[in-house]
Order: sequence, then structure tokens, then C-alpha cells
Amino acid sequence: MQYREDKATGNKLSALGLGCMRFPRDKTETERMILSALEGGVNFFDTAYAYPNSEVTLGKILNKHGKRKDIYIATKLPLILCKNADDFDKFFNEQLRRLETDYVDYYFMHSIYDFAQWEKFQKMGIEQWIEEKRKSGQIKQIGFSFHGTYDDFLKVLNSYDWGFCMLQYNYYDENYQAGKKGLQAAAEKGLSIIIMEPLLGGRLATGLPKQAVELFKKSDPNLSPADWALWWLWNQSEVTVVLSGMSSNEIMKSNLRSMENYRPLPDKELTVYADVIDVFRKAYKVNCTGCNYCLPCPKGINIPDCLSAYNSSYAQGYITGIQQYMTSTALFSKNPISPRICNQCGKCEKICPQNISIRKSLKKVTGRFEPLPLRLLLKIARRVMLK
Repeated sequence: MQYREDKATGNKLSALGLGCMRFPRDKTETERMILSALEGGVNFFDTAYAYPNSEVTLGKILNKHGKRKDIYIATKLPLILCKNADDFDKFFNEQLRRLETDYVDYYFMHSIYDFAQWEKFQKMGIEQWIEEKRKSGQIKQIGFSFHGTYDDFLKVLNSYDWGFCMLQYNYYDENYQAGKKGLQAAAEKGLSIIIMEPLLGGRLATGLPKQAVELFKKSDPNLSPADWALWWLWNQSEVTVVLSGMSSNEIMKSNLRSMENYRPLPDKELTVYADVIDVFRKAYKVNCTGCNYCLPCPKGINIPDCLSAYNSSYAQGYITGIQQYMTSTALFSKNPISPRICNQCGKCEKICPQNISIRKSLKKVTGRFEPLPLRLLLKIARRVMLK
């Protein structure tokens, strides 16, 4: 494991961090994954109040094995749920209980999307609250995660004495949201920078178009697409920790091997990314990372999986896409949950970090997978299957 220094504290943080949003449902598998991370030298664990069962699971496993003091826990205040100043303590105290700890090493203001939002919480007294928690030792370092424009990022960055920040950043999203310029601006202020979505919800690891995979193989047949994505980030000195939201012990071990084998990339190898991006952009239609923030949908629609199937139908072929779509909608069941039942409430779009026009996208999904002739065939097939 390689470690990079948090300049504000001197802490040595593992260059690979464990993002705890996508823990497997199997608790035994989750425990194996966390133990593999610890054995591999990972010491930065990132969770959040909004990640279902994540804080509770992480707290139990760390304390079961006596590892709490050996690692750094990062979690997040759910700003979107805070209606008044009393909610700051309400959520924070609940997080301490869930994590079975009396302090948090790295505490994020979760998902700031513009400066006006941050100003709202400043007026509610968030800065005074932060200072009280820091003085008490309950919060060691304070930072923010960001999902907005570069201009708003700069305003938030310069509005408070932050210790670190979190950005969505990968070779496909180099100029998305705060992007490369935001990364550099934060580094110039001495902040530690935590990277989320390094694999774009796994799409840069297992969802690349075949032509893109071949381009990587031609450049170096010994590296996997995930290696290329992670190495691109580790190749940048401004990056402190790359968070990978791993969902199995196998993926954890694969990412640890990637870290173990990492070497700086020469300029001649970096040129392959531009060619891969060109292929990728032609193949994928919706920039969904599968973060699941849009769920639960009031109508029960599995939005991320439907959008993933739509993308797959272009990148890996229509048959692959329709198979994935049938699974995600239970299309052959008695009560399928098709995107056609969307009532256009827009709740999903208000909280989507990628600012996707989800309602329009779902119409495109149903247009591709459920044209009228196919709907009639499916209706007949369901009748036959359910007799």
C-alpha cells in the first residue's frame, strides 16, 4: 500500500480507500472485504448517514476486531435532511452511535451542490457547530463533498477553512463538475483531496465498450480496465485518496493488486485515454453512475438499473441490454415495474448528483425496450407464463 500525507494533520492516508456505499448484502462477505482491506493496508474508510446500514455495519466489524483506532473513519452530515440547527446534533449523535465510536476522523458536509446551499447552512450556524465539535475532539477534520459547477466549487472552497474535500473525478469525467481545475484549486490551498466515482459506478471497470477494452489491451495487455482507471488517478500528485465503492471481497483484492502493481505512467501511455474516451462517449447515452441517490422511487421503478440497461444496449449490444432490462423491471412477472408507470413527479431529479434529466431518459428507455409491438408480445407471453 502507498500512503499520501494529509498536510493539515500529518496523517498518512492510504492511496486506496474503501467506499462503503456498496457493501454486499451478505454480512459475512462484507466482513471478509473489510478484513482484506485492513490486511492490505487500507486505513481510510468512507461511509455516510444516507448509505443504508453502512455506518452500523462498519462500526460493528471494526469494533469486533479491535481496529477502530488503527484506521480513519470518514462519514457525512446529511445536509439535505437538516431543517434547522438542532438537526446537526441529532444526526451526528446518531452517527456516533451507529459507528460505535466517540469521534469521527474526517467529517464531510455531504453533497454541496452550490454556494447558496452552503450559505443557507452558514446562516443556520453550521460553522459555530463545527468549531464546537472540533474543540470537543468529536470531529478531527472537516471537509465537504461536492456536486456542482466549478464556479460554485470555488466559492465554497474559499468560504471556510476546510481541511479536505471530495470530488467526482475520473478519466471520463476530467472536466465534469469541479473537474481538473477544481482539483488543482483545492490542492493549491493545501487541502487533501478524496476522489469518488473513480470507476464511474463500475462502468470503467466492467462496462467499457469492447473497442475501448481492446485499445487498453493493445497499450498494455497486463493491465485491466480498472487498473487503467485507478492508475490515471494515482498518477496525479494532487490526489490523496481514491475511494472505490467495492461490493465484494474479490473486487477488494483486485484493487489491492492494482495498488501493489502501480507505477507512474509515462506520457506515451497516457495518450490511450483520449482514444478510449472517444469510444466511450459514442457508446453511452446517459451519465448515470448507479449511486442510487434517486431511490426509492415513489412508483417503485429501479431507475439506476433501467438506465444501466439502456447504456448497455448501445455499448454491449441490444440483446445484453434487453436481458438486463427484463431483470431490472421483472418484465415477465405478474406485476412488472416498467419505467412507463413514471408519474413525472421529478423527485429523483432534485437529488441526482449527476443532474440527469431522469424523466426524459426513462421515456427513451421505454421507447428502446418497450415499443408497442414488443409490449403486445410481452403481454401475450405473460398470459401464457402465468396460466
